[in-house]
Amino acid sequence: MNIAQMIDHSLLKPEATKEEIRRLCEEGRKYGFASVCVNPVWVCFCSDLLKGSSVRICTVSGFPLGANKPEVKAQEAETAIREGADEIDMVTNIGALKSGDFKLVEEDIIAVRNAIGKEKILKVIIEAAVLTNEEKIKATQIIIDCGADFVKTSTGFGYSGATVEDVKLLKKVTKDKIRIKASGGIKDYNTALELIKAGASRIGTSSGVKIVEQSKNCKN
Repeated sequence: MNIAQMIDHSLLKPEATKEEIRRLCEEGRKYGFASVCVNPVWVCFCSDLLKGSSVRICTVSGFPLGANKPEVKAQEAETAIREGADEIDMVTNIGALKSGDFKLVEEDIIAVRNAIGKEKILKVIIEAAVLTNEEKIKATQIIIDCGADFVKTSTGFGYSGATVEDVKLLKKVTKDKIRIKASGGIKDYNTALELIKAGASRIGTSSGVKIVEQSKNCKN
């Protein structure tokens, strides 16, 4: 297992500087991460730096609250794709989900799916820490029906992140129809490995370099 190829090497903090983003891209090339995940303002910059590389560019929409209107998320995502993004991690409308307004949740996801096209990767963040198991199940079913490629556990902002229990639950619901991205609080190789064993096929983390270096000293 090449764990680097399963990692979205992420830097989403608001105070990230241009030099930090440059370093992220350099690390992306060096280690062969699946993607670098950055805020939309950095997409063009990363696209230039990673030209000719196998490292994809991932960015976010409606991040981190998910409380924008569908058309705003769609425009944000469409602009990012036009500027060079390959993957969009959108935050679903969590308030609508918890209110039982599933129609709005669907409209939200479909708007972004349509905006970026089927050839681009769409991951939908459910912020699992604030949901009941029933809400996690319902959200994942909607995400499948709306044609997304991944359900993602967490933003990593303000709440606890990915747990093995959540990934196992999502794995049961997805039945491999879509993939699972675990994110939030994943800071070492052992944690990443446990989440992969539970069913995650992508790991979102700002500790990608540390995880890969630790993996060299461990047997998979």
